[in-house]
Amino acid sequence: MKAKIKNLENKDVGEIDLLDAIFAVEPRRDILTRMVNWQLAKRRSGNHKTKGISDVSGTTAKPWAQKGTGRARQGSLRSPQFRKGGIIFGPVVRDHAHDMPKKVRQLALRMALASKQKDGKLIVLDSAKTTDHKTKALAGKFKKLGLASALIIDGANLDPNFTKAARNIKHIDVLPEQGANVYDILRRDFLVLTKNAVEQLQERLK
Repeated sequence: MKAKIKNLENKDVGEIDLLDAIFAVEPRRDILTRMVNWQLAKRRSGNHKTKGISDVSGTTAKPWAQKGTGRARQGSLRSPQFRKGGIIFGPVVRDHAHDMPKKVRQLALRMALASKQKDGKLIVLDSAKTTDHKTKALAGKFKKLGLASALIIDGANLDPNFTKAARNIKHIDVLPEQGANVYDILRRDFLVLTKNAVEQLQERLK
């Protein structure tokens, strides 16, 4: 399929071929959901923890005799029923990541790209470069393109001026091609790919 190439002034400057094997895949909600859950689980630090009975500092002596006091039997003052006692079945430090086959991850990325193309929310730019790092000037260009919420993906090497100018604009993210991922694509309204990024993504995912 063909897609128009625009510049930052929102003018057409050419066309580019998009591979049907990537940009015409029928998106599946279950695959995309699995991928987003995998990404979010992988980024969790998992360092939440509560103290169990063995972690609480305190005496190990039996509080009172087993029999003869008329009170319920107890074995430790560090038990959860006592004040400042341990927590039963509380969270522990662990890794939340789970396995996801590489082929499924690649399929999910293709579907994320295809979903933006299908919804008419994919824009191809000739380049993502500016002569200075003024945020106001770049924000005006995004307004011409109708971008209020967008993920911009460039080639492997990002333009420093463009990156600096864009990082202060709310709801605008800039990533290199190798950082393209399903979660960031779906969380923004528009997906903006440079011509260089399209070529590199197609070479990677074909």
